[in-house]
Amino acid sequence: MMDRPTDKALDAPRACFIAAGLDVLGERWALLALREMSLGVHRFDQIARNTGASRDILTGRLRTLESRGVIERVQYSERPARYEYHLTTSGAEVAPILISLAAWSSTWMRDETPRASYKHSCGADLKPLVLCAECGEEFKPGSLMLGPLVSTAGTDPASAAQ
Repeated sequence: MMDRPTDKALDAPRACFIAAGLDVLGERWALLALREMSLGVHRFDQIARNTGASRDILTGRLRTLESRGVIERVQYSERPARYEYHLTTSGAEVAPILISLAAWSSTWMRDETPRASYKHSCGADLKPLVLCAECGEEFKPGSLMLGPLVSTAGTDPASAAQ
């Protein structure tokens, strides 16, 4: 009897960069902590207050974000040792994701609860826009498709972003 190739790849979850990003960012308290740092809030107590996260949960999320290079811990006091949390280049690039999530939520998660809106430094509303890097056409529902599997192991993130 001849061995047949297995359909293992067909049975496995789809490997993609969305799933990889969610492994690091895909938790409520992580995203809310990144929101606070994007808004210039860097001290643990202020981040905890503004997110509503308990101290132990927030500590765990911040440690994960730090270990994955999304944020860095910067000491601002020696006695007692105290730290601030700052976005790395990687962490700063999460801001457009947060703005897109806020725009989606403001459209589809409507209720009577007043919520903060997000504005550009010029004072205007922010509108997330996704464009094709090649043709410049705006992304529209139905224009998404999967490309080939690629590995980014060993590549410089700065050159990959260009």
